[in-house]
Amino acid sequence: MDLLRALVRTARMARHTSRLAAGLPADDEVLLDAPDERLGPVLVAAGRGEYAAAAKLLATTREAAEWENRDRYALRLAAFAQARDAWLRAWESTAPHDPDMLLLKAELAVARGSRSPARVELLREAGPLIAAATEGEPRDPVPWRIALDHARGTGLGHTGFERLWAEAVRRSPHHYGCHVSALRYLAAACCARWADTPHTSRCSHRECFDFAERAAEDALPGSLVRALPVRAAFAYFTEGGGTVPRARLDAAADGAIALSAEYAPGDPWPAEVRNLLTYVLVRLERWPDALAQLRMIGPYATSFPWDHVSDDPLGQFLQLRDGVRLEVACSIPLRARPERSPRAGG
Repeated sequence: MDLLRALVRTARMARHTSRLAAGLPADDEVLLDAPDERLGPVLVAAGRGEYAAAAKLLATTREAAEWENRDRYALRLAAFAQARDAWLRAWESTAPHDPDMLLLKAELAVARGSRSPARVELLREAGPLIAAATEGEPRDPVPWRIALDHARGTGLGHTGFERLWAEAVRRSPHHYGCHVSALRYLAAACCARWADTPHTSRCSHRECFDFAERAAEDALPGSLVRALPVRAAFAYFTEGGGTVPRARLDAAADGAIALSAEYAPGDPWPAEVRNLLTYVLVRLERWPDALAQLRMIGPYATSFPWDHVSDDPLGQFLQLRDGVRLEVACSIPLRARPERSPRAGG
């Protein structure tokens, strides 16, 4: 009987897997962390050691209060500067009080400190840089997102965290980056508390889900904050421990699926959320839903979450696409009619 099941599974795979590639770009068309049309030229200029394009881009986001774009660009530019920072050092020497340069300098300091063996000392030194960034543009929530990341790295207590959180939401009540950073702080604090409890070294994720679900309910239509429960589910799957009801995990995925449907297939803006959602759907073994999200992702793979499970995030993403197709193929009856290929743009 086991041999028969194996033969049937193989036959289903052979019959259905290739047609399930409909709507998926070829492997060599998939891009990892592709910059948008505004950021791409800035990174090229920074690669030449020039900072003027970065200064103009961040100034534009600050003046227009484009806080979500500003946060994304700051993260990407600081990540670029970790390996090639000549352009940032030139910017600092020319305009040491520029609020956009101060923002990048604070982000870079926290990112470097968080990854260093000298973490405690480097993060302590980052404190004044974050303070300077918050003073550079009082309206800007992004320095407060950096402050929340810094609070997680230094193990700041709940009272200090609440003060930072109040400053962040006062500036932008629905800022996605600040919500993600707050959720990560709660997850880290939760694990730290439970690690000191006898008979367990694992987290209880209830507080994280409570926070994420409240934020999602209050979020504006189309806001990526509505996908925050999927972030909580990711923390549960990757950090383990405790017990989260399956219904709560499925509800988190369903909410993110609904959000994803509000954006066009292949839209780069929700790409990271869609990649994260796909990871959670795979862990839940919801294979058809995972395949649907892979089609929505199109060519836009993101390092997160795949860099949490592999040193080759793009390779992991492509391998997972094949695995999801195989799982879906194996669930289709041998005599099922082939589904019609999606129409272009439909």
